[in-house]
Amino acid sequence: MKDHEDRIRQHLQERKWDKLRPADVAKSIVIEAGELLELFQWTNENLEDVKKNSEQMRAIKKELADVMNYCFDLSVLLGFDTEQMMIEKLQKVIEKYPANLFKDRDDTVDPGSEAVYWEIKKNIEWKENKHHTHTRYHKDYFPVSLV
Repeated sequence: MKDHEDRIRQHLQERKWDKLRPADVAKSIVIEAGELLELFQWTNENLEDVKKNSEQMRAIKKELADVMNYCFDLSVLLGFDTEQMMIEKLQKVIEKYPANLFKDRDDTVDPGSEAVYWEIKKNIEWKENKHHTHTRYHKDYFPVSLV
């Protein structure tokens, strides 16, 4: 990862892009992410169907690379340790979404379904509130005190 960061830093310096405003790079990330999302507009294909479509896969790869390159640009410009940042975030995701909530799920359940989301959310809120008392907003936007 450090080698990749060094190549990015050199790429930015050679073009005098090493002083870009972070907001401009962040905007570029969102613009490219929109182009990636556009590839899925009006579709609801599953993973296998997407992988079978070689033309779509080429387009996804291109747009995903654009998003990732801008993300790395921003990380390098801000002096982040990208690898450490990603490791720390992955650890938080692992803790927030424990594997046991997913591994025993029936394979017929769509992993992106609303029911799965709310079950996970309920588990997370329960864990967060086990040691804390504070007010949260219910999914219907009514204040609910969770003890």
